[in-house]
Amino acid sequence: MNLKAAGTLRAVLFIFASVCAWYSGYLLAQLVPDVPLSSAIYSIRSIGERPILKAPAPKRQKCDHWSACPPNTYAYRLLSGGGRDKYAKICFEDELLIGEKIGNVGRGINIAIVNYVTGKVIEARYFDMYEGDYSGPMTKFIQGAPAKSLLFMVTHDDGSSRLKEDAKKTIEALGSKEIRNMRFRSSWVFLTAKGFELPAGIEREKINHSDAAKNRYPGWPAEIQIDGCVPKELS
Repeated sequence: MNLKAAGTLRAVLFIFASVCAWYSGYLLAQLVPDVPLSSAIYSIRSIGERPILKAPAPKRQKCDHWSACPPNTYAYRLLSGGGRDKYAKICFEDELLIGEKIGNVGRGINIAIVNYVTGKVIEARYFDMYEGDYSGPMTKFIQGAPAKSLLFMVTHDDGSSRLKEDAKKTIEALGSKEIRNMRFRSSWVFLTAKGFELPAGIEREKINHSDAAKNRYPGWPAEIQIDGCVPKELS
């Protein structure tokens, strides 16, 4: 092929490519919506700025339960003390009855009495079982709880050193299986009722003893807890 023929072929190919490019641009223009260029650029930029959808945070339940109590029940949570600075707590229907935030928790056995019919707290106190003679006053406090009462008991630090026989008998009569197993700084939680029986399926008591080889804190075992739901109307 001579130079003249080669030049003619290149010219034809160039013209053909130009026509194809023009036609492709025409088809693309027909497909793109008629919007201002600035709007198109803004839309592209806003893709990275749009908020990422997240699952809603789980709703907080009464007394920090994982799931809500059924209707017509009371929610409760008992937490023993753990170590020198982790104080015991008693929560009932999302109200803190015993705890550091309200300043009424102390060394020994902490007790809250609740009116089962109304769901209102009657009284909450702590009794030092390490120093002083408070076993007798605690026994009278428990015995003075009116019928149709819920009683919640938790230890902080030591609840056993000055715990006397009358107190043990009184708590044992309310259904405790562990009160006679209490040792120095045992973590203990106990739920009971006076004047009626709680449902059989409700967890009522836990204990955890101090053990130098297993303690979570220096000189103290790990804190323990129980939580659940008490029916408001028992048959």
